[in-house]
Amino acid sequence: MAQLGLVGLGKMGANMRDRVRAAGHEAVGYDRDPDLTDVASLADLVAALHAPRIVWVMVPAGEPTRNTITELAGLLEAGDLLIDGGNSRYTEDTGHAALLARQGIGYLDVGVSGGVWGRENGYGLMAGGSAEDVARAMPIFDALRPDGPRAEGFAHAGDVGAGHYAKMVHNGIEYGLMQAYAEGFELLDASDVVTDVPAVVKAWQRGTVVRSWLLELLVRALDEDPGLDELEGHVQDSGEGRWTLEEAVNNAVPAPVLSAALFARFASRQEDSAAMRAVAALREQFGGHAVRRAGTDTEVAD
Repeated sequence: MAQLGLVGLGKMGANMRDRVRAAGHEAVGYDRDPDLTDVASLADLVAALHAPRIVWVMVPAGEPTRNTITELAGLLEAGDLLIDGGNSRYTEDTGHAALLARQGIGYLDVGVSGGVWGRENGYGLMAGGSAEDVARAMPIFDALRPDGPRAEGFAHAGDVGAGHYAKMVHNGIEYGLMQAYAEGFELLDASDVVTDVPAVVKAWQRGTVVRSWLLELLVRALDEDPGLDELEGHVQDSGEGRWTLEEAVNNAVPAPVLSAALFARFASRQEDSAAMRAVAALREQFGGHAVRRAGTDTEVAD
């Protein structure tokens, strides 16, 4: 039985804790919300784990992650391992690894995909760091990834930074896929020829070359709201799409689909459209991201 300390018990972290426990491992979680946490502080979390420890940080990217890693650097001991599973920018990983290495603490950056459905379906994992550290954490990775061949749900992408880089590109692809489905939905919706748009989209789920999990989620959204009339086509971007496009520019890689999808999100904040209502619905379905209900200016996360 492996043991894991998990920091951040939000939409994904709490489900990850449950999945690790369901696999027969021990998971101790810390969250600032007293209704969610297992321990009262990060110090208590570290004290509850046996050395050498594995602590997985699952908090929002940026300052929250930086602050958490800095605090843990002063609490963990040589031989421990810290994993950043949030959507941090890959350029920050080298600094985090160096900070921890001064204390003899290992570091892995792991891109995690699966959203709010990961507890049931498992999470796609992309790890960056040393082979030794990856091997240490493999029982946890195997508990979190989907059932089936490991290679179809987990990848050791490379050295430190590779996991977050892979997840960044993954999210860029996600932008393009969602935008394609959304534009198809809008075209069907605008036509007088097709009289049952939800039925057409549902029929694409089996046998067609465009079938996918994202399509299934669009069907789910249309079942709940056939015209997506309860949503506004206001779609935020959490950063990964911009970072991916910057990398495309830096490496002279043409990325017209990604750029169009990102700019469409910018446009969504200026005017409403059926396509962007579809993108908003998809983000709410797979990630529980906040959306704007029609007729309000308030973002809500269901």
